[in-house]
Amino acid sequence: MIKKTIIKEIQELFRDGRVKLSGIIVLLLLLVSVWISRNQYKKSIEEVASAKTEERAVWENQGEKNPHSAAHYGNYVFKPKHPLSLLDQGVNKYTGTSIFLEAHKRNEAQFSSVADQTGLARFGVLSPDFILLFILPLLIILIGYNSVTKEREMETMALLKSQGMVYWKMILGKWVSIFLPIFILTTLLFLLSGMVLSFIEGYTSFSWLSLGLLLLIYLFYYTVFINIVLFISIQVKKSSVSLVVALGVWIISCLVAPKVASNFAESKYPYPTHQEFATTISDAKKEGLDGHNPWSEASKQLEKDVLLEYGVDSLNQLPFNFIAYRMQKGEEYQASIYKKHYAVLKAQFQKQVATYNTLSVISPFLSARFLSMGIARTDYQSHWDFADASESYRIETQKFLNDNYANNTSYMERGYLAKSDTWKNLPKFEYEHVNLSTVLKQQKISMLILLAWVLFTTSLLFVFNRKKN
Repeated sequence: MIKKTIIKEIQELFRDGRVKLSGIIVLLLLLVSVWISRNQYKKSIEEVASAKTEERAVWENQGEKNPHSAAHYGNYVFKPKHPLSLLDQGVNKYTGTSIFLEAHKRNEAQFSSVADQTGLARFGVLSPDFILLFILPLLIILIGYNSVTKEREMETMALLKSQGMVYWKMILGKWVSIFLPIFILTTLLFLLSGMVLSFIEGYTSFSWLSLGLLLLIYLFYYTVFINIVLFISIQVKKSSVSLVVALGVWIISCLVAPKVASNFAESKYPYPTHQEFATTISDAKKEGLDGHNPWSEASKQLEKDVLLEYGVDSLNQLPFNFIAYRMQKGEEYQASIYKKHYAVLKAQFQKQVATYNTLSVISPFLSARFLSMGIARTDYQSHWDFADASESYRIETQKFLNDNYANNTSYMERGYLAKSDTWKNLPKFEYEHVNLSTVLKQQKISMLILLAWVLFTTSLLFVFNRKKN
């Protein structure tokens, strides 16, 4: 019974010109989107590689210079692309690609790709994740909205019952007939993407395991939509009504729910404005040690503590340059200010994430979206990790420069210039994306909610269909 139903439904799909045309269009869109994303990805990693090399060369070829001048001269670090960003760009186009590191200040990422786009970009871009998340559920609706209603409209349901039809087997056969073309399209896309990524050299090794897990996430997502579409087709009497209801579910799940969840989370746990945050940081800096101000109370207290620690009577007797030492302590204090206040931002971010996860119960789109971005390392969690790694490197750089100044000069010595090969001794910035196990821990709630959606809609489909047999 199941096999016959599958064969019958597949044959009807091939005879339906609308479905064939839609399937061909979606396939072409997928191929084009992968080709576009592949070119963007390859161009991006080449640009980052070139920028890293050039920036390092500029840093190493500063010549003889005072270390503190070099600290203010600064340098850039660049965020590497994760291979799976080819499939899901996530928030990367909004968060920027590089961070300028300098003394006394923590900067945000700059040069986001969306800043260079026209106003048309707000209508969406042709990318694999857009097609996977929005278009394929529409194809599922087109294929399955009349799966059961057509049997009633064509009056073949009574004939099937008279032939000893087992209702759940018929439903299972129809489910498989919808799932198969979606499975083939999605799997072809992921296989093609895997082969493309295998031949592109990036900063991180490509993992078939991560790609396979991402494929599984999308198949779960489509399972939910197939269950819902079939359930609607079972419950209503007319195909036209089934189509309208299914499209309504798609609009609410994929368009309305994400916007509502975003607005609700941001209103409940808002971020401070950029000006408010900058003012808070500036005020906090004034309350503590300023490495450039030897007359402040904090500087005087540091001087007393250092003299006492080393058991000397004057700063001239210290085995290092106290001025550079004070600048380093000031740098450490300011770094602690940034760490404290960015921790507040991260706490707000975590509360927003928790809110999003809670609201995922109203739409399978939300959990699938978070999982997709997480596995592709294009979510805000990954951006925070890169920003924190950059800040750690900035602090290490300032210590390297201040220590060089402190250990190679005496108190009140003027005109010191570090040797031209000094800058090569600063370790290069290397960033590795978080591993898959860490991502899965971060996305644990989203995985559970998506699985709950699969179990709930499957139960709904095979329990309530008994009332219609």
